Amino acid sequence: MDGLIMAGQLLLGLTILVGLHEFGHFITARMFKIRVEKFYIFFDFLFPVSTLLNFSIFKIKKGDTEYGLGWFPLGGYVKIAGMVDESMDEEQMKQPMQDWEFRAKPAWQRLIVMLGGIIMNVITGFVIFIALTFSKGDTYIPAKNAEFGIVSREIGDKIGLKTGDKIININGKPYTRFDEIMNADVLLGTDAYYTVLRDGKEFKVKIPNDLINDLSDKTKRNAFIDAFPATKDYGASEVVAKSMAEKAGMKVGDKIISVNGTPITFYHELQKALLDNAGKTIKTVVVNGKEERELTIGVTDEGKIGFAPNYTKNMFAKQDFTFGEAVPHGINKAVNVVTDNIRGFGKIFRGEVSPSKAVSGPVGMASFYGAVWNWERFWNITGMLSMVLAFMNLLPIPALDGGHVVFLIYEMIAGKAPSDKFMMVMQNIGTVLLLGLMAFALFNDFFKML
Repeated sequence: MDGLIMAGQLLLGLTILVGLHEFGHFITARMFKIRVEKFYIFFDFLFPVSTLLNFSIFKIKKGDTEYGLGWFPLGGYVKIAGMVDESMDEEQMKQPMQDWEFRAKPAWQRLIVMLGGIIMNVITGFVIFIALTFSKGDTYIPAKNAEFGIVSREIGDKIGLKTGDKIININGKPYTRFDEIMNADVLLGTDAYYTVLRDGKEFKVKIPNDLINDLSDKTKRNAFIDAFPATKDYGASEVVAKSMAEKAGMKVGDKIISVNGTPITFYHELQKALLDNAGKTIKTVVVNGKEERELTIGVTDEGKIGFAPNYTKNMFAKQDFTFGEAVPHGINKAVNVVTDNIRGFGKIFRGEVSPSKAVSGPVGMASFYGAVWNWERFWNITGMLSMVLAFMNLLPIPALDGGHVVFLIYEMIAGKAPSDKFMMVMQNIGTVLLLGLMAFALFNDFFKML
């Protein structure tokens, strides 16, 4: 069921993003009176030269355009008359040029058509992040609320941090939000460091440039620093129905203060005690107000008992925005997605991040959405993917929009267009590259699952 929910969110997100991207090409082509022969969300083919897998789930023709839903859900296309594209329609290119064809239009018009999809994805990303900022505001943990320091685990211990450390500044600069200790400057920067206070002494902890490799390891993803600081406020805000906790008699407001005779002060200590006793039964002392009770609770094999802690009650701060304030704030969030991707590519090229850790296919993308359908998270991830889609399509790779843009800029500078034969060859090369990347991403997803 979890897999179906993740897949459903991914398919909905891709349908929206691919549809809007192709609409960008469609509407700009129509603006210049260029005929659009096909408008497809998802591909109705896999290999352009093969007819074995050419079919659509749904199609309808209106005017000169066939609208359809393809069977292969990792892209989409519009077939623009007189253009060398995914359809590889060489026969059309051999016919006399018509006024309504792409190739008959000035280079500047063709450039706008090729940028139409990218522009639409950028606009979509901007709109999503502006809407989220305006409607939801910005919820965060103020740095001052980390009064008991951080919770460090395997990777944090490896780089020299310890639970209870107080991070004073990042790269020599003070910070105001707790989530800044894991921001892009730390993960994607070079030679980053923390200034840490431990036992009354200050010292620096250097952040390895390849830290993101460890953090991308699924088994260690939450092993660096908890999403929350060390906290004493962890009473139950909810007890899950039919859970081990409910069966044992745990109630809302109960706070576990000892496990098997060992005192528990912080929530991370309780988490560790539960993991250490996974699959076993524990004797606990809980307090609710002034009342103390002893409970014997079974622990699942995952180290859970079935309650939601309320340690977030007084920890978060929220900043609300007027629409005027939300616009620049939302745009900045969207732009940061692109700049972070550029910095990520820089780390790959410098050998600081393994491509196998950085590249995700459909399974990896689906996992970003999560196994619970949360609309705020759905739109946040979809907004990020929209900006990533715009960035990836702008790369100067033949068969991508960015490749066509490069050739059009060349034509505008040189005064002549590359030959159709050359464009066909480059389209084939680009298609092979993209299929290779797709195969690598799919294999990488499968390997990570194993």
